[in-house]
Amino acid sequence: MTASPLLEVRDLRISFATDQGAARVLDGVNLTLQRSAIMGLVGESGCGKTTLARAILGILPPNARNDGGAIRFDGQDLLAMDRAAFSRDVKGRRIVFVPQDPYSSFNPLFRIGQQIMELMKWKSPRRAPGERSLGALLTSYPRARYRADRAAAIAMLREVQLPDPEQALAKLPGEFSGGQRQRLMIAMSLMTEPDLIIADEPTTALDVTIQAQILKLLRRLAKDRGVSVLLTTHDMGTAYEICDEITVMYAGQEVETAPVDEFFAAPRHPYTAGLLASLPGAKGEALELGGEPPSLVRAPKGCRFHPRCKRATDECARTRPAATGMGHVVRCYHPLVPAQAMT
Repeated sequence: MTASPLLEVRDLRISFATDQGAARVLDGVNLTLQRSAIMGLVGESGCGKTTLARAILGILPPNARNDGGAIRFDGQDLLAMDRAAFSRDVKGRRIVFVPQDPYSSFNPLFRIGQQIMELMKWKSPRRAPGERSLGALLTSYPRARYRADRAAAIAMLREVQLPDPEQALAKLPGEFSGGQRQRLMIAMSLMTEPDLIIADEPTTALDVTIQAQILKLLRRLAKDRGVSVLLTTHDMGTAYEICDEITVMYAGQEVETAPVDEFFAAPRHPYTAGLLASLPGAKGEALELGGEPPSLVRAPKGCRFHPRCKRATDECARTRPAATGMGHVVRCYHPLVPAQAMT
């Protein structure tokens, strides 16, 4: 019997209120993430991948509006869930976030150990469901659990290869390099024993050598623990290194999902093929994708890529294509066949 997916996003529609009108930032997005899998969410800047990640986390800005759809996590619709229960039991515990800039996620005035133990006080997997809570200032930290949580934190810092973990707990965030801070963020994300890590461009601020180390570390730790990862990135090299599957987004819609090897070898959507062709080749050559992504306030009907697509016909401008295919899924009336994708 096939296990049910960990995460299913169905027909999700999110709009942002702007001075120019409502921007349909997500327009009927669908995504399926299997258990223990790493999914890359790729596309140009502004395509909606970060908004999708934040919608799953429940941290959209005040001007965002949910216009419909569902986000099912382990069978439960997060959008219909009681907000207090979501914050207590899911956010920061079963679903955790690794940000692009780890420095901004730490308070520069408090030692790393204080910040880790504050997280574990509330989100530790050892926290009993009936443990009394009298508010942030009044709730005590049971001594036995504190010792167990601290030992677990030290073990995790050692596993992400931070030197002298006990001494690291006594340092301020500014005393760590960028790569070390990202290792700290990965360690903290795993301390709660989550089911899903959402990583938003987690290596953008790091140099290339450190990026590779962090990606390998994240993949190894996630696979060792059976944790699913949703990775947002515009870097195809990053996606290739770490992901099992890739979903491509364009102007607030998903257009193609495929296993990573098949994605790079035989893209089927014209936008995906153009995106890959725009990457520099072995000789430094690259093809222009042409055109610009549309305004999300006045987004085109049908397939949003059709104004830039050489294969577009009238039907592309009328209605959005249905998702077709098993395993390798594409939304296109005129998809490429493998031989076309290579030319």
